[in-house]
Amino acid sequence: MNLPRVQGDIRRRLLVNFRVDPEVIRAQLPDEFEPKLLGGSAVAGICLIRLEHERPPYLPGFLGTASENAAHRIAVRSRADGQDAVYIPRRDTDSPLNRLLGGRLFPGEHHAGMFDVDDAGGRIGIEMRSRDGSVVVEVRGREADALPASSRFGSLEEASAFFATGALGYSATKRGDHLDGVFLATKSWAVRPLAVEHVFSSYFADKRRFPSGSVEFDSALLMRDIEHEWVTRDELYLDAPTDRPAA
Repeated sequence: MNLPRVQGDIRRRLLVNFRVDPEVIRAQLPDEFEPKLLGGSAVAGICLIRLEHERPPYLPGFLGTASENAAHRIAVRSRADGQDAVYIPRRDTDSPLNRLLGGRLFPGEHHAGMFDVDDAGGRIGIEMRSRDGSVVVEVRGREADALPASSRFGSLEEASAFFATGALGYSATKRGDHLDGVFLATKSWAVRPLAVEHVFSSYFADKRRFPSGSVEFDSALLMRDIEHEWVTRDELYLDAPTDRPAA
């Protein structure tokens, strides 16, 4: 049995964004994709997301699960039709259920991660360490009113629009013979800037993937308290949720 849809609440979603040399990114993408560019740079990053009340649509919210999750992601376009999407080479979660169901009953294989989160008073600190020891993420910052002056995005509105179109995510799989596809539909879409005081990702710090000078921090965006629905790629084409903003 497969779960075609899962719904719940995004309690907190943090998009930490980096500018990357497009040729470096191209070498890491499946043949189906080209990087989506921003002012001549590819855009990659980390989605750190707190999910609550996650369950099939036929179950009440109090039976849903909660989890902390991290996804390393790259903004892409399909070579076939030019559609915006996101390619996700790595997912981590603190939820045993997500690891059990991911790639089996629902798209998205996950690695086990340990999360330390401090989110209070407009300040956010998140640390994630994968149990296999291969990935470390650290982010600290505070809610702000504007993007950093060094950001390649000309405005918050431009940044919001860039990511709003990336609702369809394709995840790498262990077998490597296919990509898992899932669509994130949200009932609202609102982002605000996060002024980042410290950021580190061992994934983007890996010189074998990203040679010196090929990757640079750009900006971070924060979302809170958004109802959403995950839809499998197969179900999406049968019944596309066209009446809701993308995520």
